[in-house]
Amino acid sequence: MTDPVQVSFEFFPPKTEAMEANLWKAVHRLAPLRPRFVSVTYGADGSTRDRTHNIVTRIASETGLTSAPHLTCVGATREEVLAIATRYWQEGIRHIVALRGDPPAGQARYTPFPGGFAYADELVAALKRVGDFEISVAAYPDTHPEAPSPAFDIEHLKRKFDAGATRAITQFFFDTDQYLRFRDRCVAAGVSGPIVPGLLPINKFSQMLNFAARCGAKVPAWLHQRFEGLDDDAETRQMIAASVAIELVGRLRRHGVSEFHFYTLNRAELTYAICYALGLRPRGEAAA
Repeated sequence: MTDPVQVSFEFFPPKTEAMEANLWKAVHRLAPLRPRFVSVTYGADGSTRDRTHNIVTRIASETGLTSAPHLTCVGATREEVLAIATRYWQEGIRHIVALRGDPPAGQARYTPFPGGFAYADELVAALKRVGDFEISVAAYPDTHPEAPSPAFDIEHLKRKFDAGATRAITQFFFDTDQYLRFRDRCVAAGVSGPIVPGLLPINKFSQMLNFAARCGAKVPAWLHQRFEGLDDDAETRQMIAASVAIELVGRLRRHGVSEFHFYTLNRAELTYAICYALGLRPRGEAAA
């Protein structure tokens, strides 16, 4: 018997009033699917700190969903980061997504902030001393672009679990075999927690390619072919995007995967359709 499907959603702090309207439209559209939690990203240089906090607390108060703010090692001292975590704990937030973070704009490679946490495993250990947070961390089926080898990357992931992480959420991917091999290698290396696949519904193919280039995600040739010639055909592009994602989650389900994390980009349509195909229904409706 397969386990019931569980999902979580990621949102980001909007920069304009129009983008904020899209965010809350997406939140309220997806909330009835009863995600395990929803996460809110955090700017690499700390620039969205207050906006992240405001969204996290508003989601919790308006929807009753579990909110999980991102916290990174970038742009703040240890004391500043832990002060934020303490504030969240005092406000009833019990889940955090703990990340090293990307280098700030203009900085080619990551260097630890003076007086800050160097890497995510240090951040995880310190957060567990603040409170018994549920902590999600990042994983990379295609290997982190700065890692010297896949084995090194998995060892670093193991350190995050050993420090107290609850689960890992992968960077987005399109090759299910690559994810499954990665999951097997993690188990063989002694990684103790679940490796939740992170999925990026493709609203714009060119935008996805930019994201992939930054994070090291591989985009297979067949996916380029699926979207070829659709730059100015949004309707067909969306149908292809839904088809690709539904195929992907269906194959993962057949391999026993029951939990999925969606990088929504503050858009609900594709994520909602994929969740519906997974059998999720809004509160009050029976699953198929």
